[in-house]
Amino acid sequence: MIGTVLVANRGEIARRVMRTCREMGIGTVAVYSGADADAPHVREADSAVRLPGDAPADSYLRGDAIVAAALAAGADAVHPGYGFLSENAEFAAAVLAAGLVWIGPPPRVVAAMGSKPRAKRLMAQAGVPVLDGTGAAAPLLVKASAGGGGRGMRIVRELADLEAQLAAARAEAQAAFGDGEVFVEPYVEDGRHVEVQILADAHGTVWTLGTRDCSVQRRHQKVIEETPAPGLRDLTERHLLEYADAAARAVGYVGAGTVEFLVGADGSAYFLEMNTRLQVEHPVTELVTGLDLVREQIRIAEGRRLPERPPVPHGHAVEARLYAEDPAHEWRPGTGVLHRFALPAGPGLRVDSGVADGSVIGVHYDAMLAKVAAYADTREEALRLLAYALRRAVLHGPVTNRDLLVRVLGDPRFVAGGVPTSYLEGLPPAPAPDGGALRLAALAAALADAAGRHPAGGWRNVPSQPQVKRFRAADGGEYEARYRLTRDGLAADGHPRVALVSSAPDRVVLDVGGVRREFAVARYGEAVFVDSAAGAVALTAVPRFPPPVGRTAPGSLLAPMPGTVVRVAGVAVGDRVTAGQPLLWLEAMKMEHRVTAPADGTLTALHAEPGRQVEVGAVLAVVSAAAAESAQA
Repeated sequence: MIGTVLVANRGEIARRVMRTCREMGIGTVAVYSGADADAPHVREADSAVRLPGDAPADSYLRGDAIVAAALAAGADAVHPGYGFLSENAEFAAAVLAAGLVWIGPPPRVVAAMGSKPRAKRLMAQAGVPVLDGTGAAAPLLVKASAGGGGRGMRIVRELADLEAQLAAARAEAQAAFGDGEVFVEPYVEDGRHVEVQILADAHGTVWTLGTRDCSVQRRHQKVIEETPAPGLRDLTERHLLEYADAAARAVGYVGAGTVEFLVGADGSAYFLEMNTRLQVEHPVTELVTGLDLVREQIRIAEGRRLPERPPVPHGHAVEARLYAEDPAHEWRPGTGVLHRFALPAGPGLRVDSGVADGSVIGVHYDAMLAKVAAYADTREEALRLLAYALRRAVLHGPVTNRDLLVRVLGDPRFVAGGVPTSYLEGLPPAPAPDGGALRLAALAAALADAAGRHPAGGWRNVPSQPQVKRFRAADGGEYEARYRLTRDGLAADGHPRVALVSSAPDRVVLDVGGVRREFAVARYGEAVFVDSAAGAVALTAVPRFPPPVGRTAPGSLLAPMPGTVVRVAGVAVGDRVTAGQPLLWLEAMKMEHRVTAPADGTLTALHAEPGRQVEVGAVLAVVSAAAAESAQA
């Protein structure tokens, strides 16, 4: 019997594993980096061990330090979670060699599935269909042999671009996984990403727990997942379950895992990879089956047998990954303090989060704040419930992808089911912000500010100059709230049918055309967040006398986020560059972000080299159009 588990991970998955351990009467040990010293998973563990360094390479990827931590803390088992070392066969072997229980598949299985080309060969031998890139014509897909998450993946539509894309994919894979091996396979247009959850014990029983659709992706990384996969043909679904069973038996799988497939528009299915760990999206399977997959992992690691047959799934579950990132600016990750984090609770809703009020979102780790899942009898009801929960979430801090998620959940094409992995690329741009809603939010923010500064809430019995407060919205637009508060009530410019019901520093109630509307207002420095049933609005108070700002040279390319320079294109100072030409790549939160020339010109300065860490706003390069014109003359 396992007595104490060290969770070799962080964030929401560490908390998720610890929750089940507590329910089973099992002690927990957390490991943490310097950046995570006050993280929720550290506070919730029975004991915790500090790992060296802040960056993943110095902490959560240090297998030797984690094994030593387990022994020092008296743990007798290790759960790897997902990511980091969860699919590292050497780490799994080191855990076992130290006399600890490994809560995962055998190291030989992890090793066999760790190389995608090798895994495909094994699956082909087992009769599972695979995509063969030998002699294939464009379009092609370049993929990293090791790792996942879309790193090292490139779509090649013209064979003339293949060599350049291979080089770029190798460089990214080497930086991400320490392994630059890549391979090529045919790219299936309009393909869907569908996977099967498997669970197997050491006594020969294999469960296939239904299908999950993970086709809503950005940069080849999943954003929304659901089970069962909607709109699959009965034959296709049966084949997927049969193939997953054959894959598990072919490698002697033990534990929880996932077999991923690419499903073509004609219903044909091809093996993509086997994830030898718990998946991020496992909650949706738990919601429809009633299983606790972490509990089952632990029981299997203890040598227990699974029942002969799995539970029959019921209903529909859908999960959205809530990220601190800006979809409108190439998914740029957000950093800073998450002042307030709260989501609705209730029947059918589940939140797995790695953050809490006051958490600092840094640059070292994945930008995911939480997984929000909804369960209902039907898909339509589950989609509606999840969209409602996201709309009502209180998120005061870095920008998130919340609005995009809500938009997808209500998009007719997605609601119809069966969208391909290219779906987000074809999603129309977000509609322009509702100016009326923004002006109303600005008025509520101004009234809350006045209530905080004046005991009487700013009411005046004599005529006076109007109160004026200006705010800047996320899109850069400025909104002015100009109003008077007299004994006759609120008189606000541009709001003839708005009356003030009550105001306090944190809450304003307005009567808008006969409809009572309540606004929750929170301020952190100059940042103001206004939440209401109509939606959430983030504003920045504009000071009456803005401070002077430093000037940078025209054409300066500033770091959009703190991060690390991972690659510099083959350019040098004095080179002519064209608008959109990639100059360098920054890595932050496990994603690469390309920095391109803003216009045609000459590169007159380059302040970047691989490995350099930069802060937001740092000058990376300067492209001078004037220099280009001089050169042409």
